Amino acid sequence: MTARRGWSRWWPRRWPRGLRARLVVAFVLVAVLGAAAAAWASARSASDALAAGAERQSVETVRSQITSVTAGLTYPPNQSALDQLAATVGADTLVTYQNLRATTGPDTGLVTTAVQAAARGGDALVVQRIVAAGKPWLVVGTPIMITSVSGARSPSGIEVYTVRDLTGVQQQIDGLTRSAALTTGLALPVAVVLALVAAGSVLRPVRRLRDTARRLSAGDLDARAVPRGADELADLTATLNAMAGSVQDSMAAMRRMQDDARRFAAHAAHELRTPLSTLTAVMDVLADASDAMEGDARESAQLAIAETQRLVQLVEDLMEVSRFDAGTARLRTEDVEVVGAVRDCLRSRGWTARVELRAEGEIWLRCDRRRLDVIVANLVGNALRHGAPPVAVRVSASDGQVWVEVTDSGPGLSEHVLPHVFDRFYKADEARTRAPGNGLGLAIALENTMLHGGELTAGNADGNTDGDGGGGGGGGARFVVRLPRRGEDG
Repeated sequence: MTARRGWSRWWPRRWPRGLRARLVVAFVLVAVLGAAAAAWASARSASDALAAGAERQSVETVRSQITSVTAGLTYPPNQSALDQLAATVGADTLVTYQNLRATTGPDTGLVTTAVQAAARGGDALVVQRIVAAGKPWLVVGTPIMITSVSGARSPSGIEVYTVRDLTGVQQQIDGLTRSAALTTGLALPVAVVLALVAAGSVLRPVRRLRDTARRLSAGDLDARAVPRGADELADLTATLNAMAGSVQDSMAAMRRMQDDARRFAAHAAHELRTPLSTLTAVMDVLADASDAMEGDARESAQLAIAETQRLVQLVEDLMEVSRFDAGTARLRTEDVEVVGAVRDCLRSRGWTARVELRAEGEIWLRCDRRRLDVIVANLVGNALRHGAPPVAVRVSASDGQVWVEVTDSGPGLSEHVLPHVFDRFYKADEARTRAPGNGLGLAIALENTMLHGGELTAGNADGNTDGDGGGGGGGGARFVVRLPRRGEDG
């Protein structure tokens, strides 16, 4: 088990990770292993054939030589007959008969006891291959049989043993082995070249698809890859092009819908301004007269006045949003004392008694005073509508930034609200269709902050100010505006 874990740790680190490298390595391995297997199989087959041919030739030679002499032998033979038989068979031959012995060379000592036992106990020729002193040898042993008139065969007692040197055959076999190794070595560079060519032909369309996908992900919806051939990669290329076309059509349709919606909102807001101005003047008169009204009439008048004010605010917000969408919103900067501007924002809306302002000294910032007022008003108004008292506004600064932090003591922002808190027309409780606000306040605050080059984040007062926490921690919602100072004195 330990060895297996060690192998699994080694394998991912050393096996090539790139697709090109893996294709080349796999192709080379298959090609080289195939060439090696074919070469070694051919060499082995040829070697076996050479060895078998040498053995067969030696046996036939010994058999013919013995046959040519045995016809003239007398039985029992004498020493002279044995010497003649040994000389006829050839060098390195041993001939025995009972206690008589004839030899023609020093290598007869290579005759093994196994061959002697087999020849002595049988009636057929026996062959054995051995290696002695680093050289291959073929040992042949056979008894000489006597055939009677009736055709019966019986041992004559004469045994012939001869040794044949197979060095020449072994050299031929070694040559075949070297040829097989050379063939395998030559197959390696060829396999590498073929693998590189094959990998290039396979990976080239893959790289084109990768480049096209990168262009698409970067926003270039006109990017397309040209399909080539009729294989699976061509099908994949065509599929990618079709997908890109579908996405492009969908995005174009979505942009048209967004542009239409923006134009409609801007046009509707513009068209409503004139009748709303008249209606507002009427509501001012009605407000002055409502004090003298009684009962249902007074309540209806007050409701009409409130709804008119709500409609006016919605139109103003739509006009502001349309300016952001059209890119026509511009800053009118001036040196602003931020603490005083925040205090004026709270006082003008009657929030001084409900909101605590925390600041130390004066903090100066070059910004658009009107837009700063909009940012603070929307954040504080959101805290008063959806949070719980006390609501606090804290203004602080460093050498490079000014912070305006608005917190409340409500339940905080839940996980499903945080990702959408700055979305236009978003309301946490969709069931509360008549909830205060129109869902544009926080979006407008964010746009104005970004117009200043600043940052607006949402979170909870328990420490999560980046808008990605759990929310609902019981610490209340917390909005932080960060505005760059751009070198103002402060």
